[in-house]
Parts: sequence; C-alpha cells; structure tokens
Amino acid sequence: MAGTIDNLAPLDESITIQQLTLDPYPIYKRLRAESPVLRVKSVGRTLLTKAEDTKYVKDTPELFSANDPNTPMERAFRAHTLMRKDGEEHARERGAMAPSFSAKNITQCWTPIYTEIAENYVAALPRGETVDLFPTLAGPFAAHTLSHLLGIPEASPDDMQRWSQILIDGAGNFGWADELFAQCDAANDEMDALFDKAADRHRKDPNQSALSVMVNAEDPIPKSQIYANVKIAIGGGINEPRDALLTIIYGLLSNPDQFDACKADGMWLQAFEEGVRWVAPIQASSRLVTEDTEIRGHFIPKGDTVMTIQASANHDEDLYEDGHLFNIFRQKQPHQAFGNGPHFCQGTHVARRMLAHIMLPMLFDRFPNMTLPDPSKVDFYGFGFRGPRHLPVTLN
Repeated sequence: MAGTIDNLAPLDESITIQQLTLDPYPIYKRLRAESPVLRVKSVGRTLLTKAEDTKYVKDTPELFSANDPNTPMERAFRAHTLMRKDGEEHARERGAMAPSFSAKNITQCWTPIYTEIAENYVAALPRGETVDLFPTLAGPFAAHTLSHLLGIPEASPDDMQRWSQILIDGAGNFGWADELFAQCDAANDEMDALFDKAADRHRKDPNQSALSVMVNAEDPIPKSQIYANVKIAIGGGINEPRDALLTIIYGLLSNPDQFDACKADGMWLQAFEEGVRWVAPIQASSRLVTEDTEIRGHFIPKGDTVMTIQASANHDEDLYEDGHLFNIFRQKQPHQAFGNGPHFCQGTHVARRMLAHIMLPMLFDRFPNMTLPDPSKVDFYGFGFRGPRHLPVTLN
C-alpha cells in the first residue's frame, strides 16, 4: 500500500458527539458532499458517510474486522460477544441461535404469540385520549415479545427494557465511567441468575426459543457465550423494533396522503421499509482496519477504526431522491438499516413480521383516525441508536 500520512483523511475537530446525537442528518449531508471519508476527533473514528463505502466495509470482513478492541462492549457485557467476532467463531455463535429465527418458527411459533401480545396492548389503549406510545405500546410490546423469542418469558417487560438500556449505555460508555459499568455489573448478575433458572427449565422441557435451542444443542457453545448471545439480543432487540414502530407511526401521521394510502391499500410493508430507511434504528457501526488500505484515495492505516454511518448511507443522493423525506411511494431501493455482510441483523425478519404484519395493521384498524396533536413534542434522539423518545398521539 503506497499510502502515507500525507493522504490521510482530513481531521475534523469541530463536530461534537452532542451534535450527532441531537440532529446528525444535516452534518451527514454536508459530509457526503464535502468529506465522505473524515476523521472526527470527538468520536475517535474515521466516519464513512457514502452508501458505497459503508457497504464495502461491511462486505469485506477480512479487511475490516468487527473485533474493535477500543469499544467498552466487552466490559459492559462481561463477555467477548459475537458482535465483536469474525469468521468461523462469529458464524458458530450466530448459528447457535439461528433456528429460533427460521421462517418456519417465525410463522408457527412466534406469530401466534406476538399477535396475542399485540392484541392485549392495543386493547388496553384508551380511545379518545392522548397518550405517549413510547411507554404505553412500543417499548413494552418490543420487550414482551422478545422475552418469548429468547426463552425468558418470566422476565418482565420493565426488567427487559431496563437491562437493554443499561447494556446499550455500557456498550457506548466511551468515557469509561465507573458508575455506568457498576450498573452493568448489577444487571449482568440479575440476568445470569434468571438465565440459570430458565436454562434448567429448558433442559427439562425444550422449545424453539433461543435459550432452549442453545442449551439443548448437540454441540453447545460455552455457557458464557450462550448468555452473551441472549444479552446481545436484549441490548439490540428491543430498541430496534421499538424505535422503528415509533418512527413509522410518526412518518405516517405527518403525511396524511401516505397514511390514507397505507390504510386503503395495506401498504404496511412499504411503510416499514421506508421508516427504517428514513431513520435507521442502528445508525452507526465500528470496524477495525486489519491492513493498510485506501478508501476514496485516503490512506486508512492498519489499526485505525472506521465507522460506517448507515444513517447517512440510507440518505445517499446517489441512491435516493429527497432521502431526507419519509415517502412510502418511493421507488424500491435496498437500504442498509439492518446492515449487510456476515453481521446482517439476525432479527430483521422477526421485526418485519411483528411490525408490518401484526402491530401496524392492528393498531390502525382500531384507531384509523389517530392524529399527532403536537409534532414539536416528538423528539428524535441518539447517535449510535436513534428513535423518538416521546410520541404523543390522540387515539381516534
């Protein structure tokens, strides 16, 4: 590699993590146009904002490893998780859970359970009142369904959501704050104790849930990694469908013509795909550079960490016209909201089923005239993960 320090990507010292947390999209638009490969001091990463580059990195694990040793994830989860592994090791741990996510199990096992759970939450919503759908619907629905998929239905939705947030905060604890890791340790102790009891139950009475499939495998992965797999799913499997559901509802209620078409023609799948493209629930991912390389003529040295910004790739002008707008009528175009390559999100098909096939049609069948009384109360938030923290709607 002929690259030298002279053609490193430019260094930005002005962009702050706070700016990227509050409103990253104008920044990403500028970077796509001016500096699509940019070292950002506050993040300590080289940001990649063009779809071609983010896809290339995810599709080339031999050059861009998931094993970034500079993230706090291992400390937060008390395990070297499959999110930070490559090759055969990653494939074996991912494959240990795979049967639970099969098309057959989604249809036969999870759809009936998820439908019943959805019916209970939707029926409990008060007609004619204004409620925030984050705490009343999206959060608990995502947590409750996931507890069944993972094989820990005894975990309450409140516990699942609390653990998820603690793990996410810990994995993003780049300031290495002791108090955040102390919360992670306490949550890990709680989860481990619950998993021990649940695993005993699954050995006596197996089913298709992730924990049951893993503990009853002919050649099981180590217990530490079984538990790490479940924790990864808790950390990522609640906020993704939760934030996607809230984003889609906001997009539809903000665009009455699209909302009407969706109800008239059952365009729930289009609404789902557009919602996760528009505001990707997982906005960014890190990869460790294993050999000196170049991206767009910029030298990327071995040992550097690049950050693929899926949020930006999903708005890339090369692929999407007016990508900043929510538009369920747009021409179908693949997006990167669920990643690509070996780490493509394992829960993609479950999320699609639970939202596009179950929750969205059910919710709007009961409340076809739902409105957004005050759009200014809807606050999107987050750099690594993003979604609305509040979504007050009037249920009619």
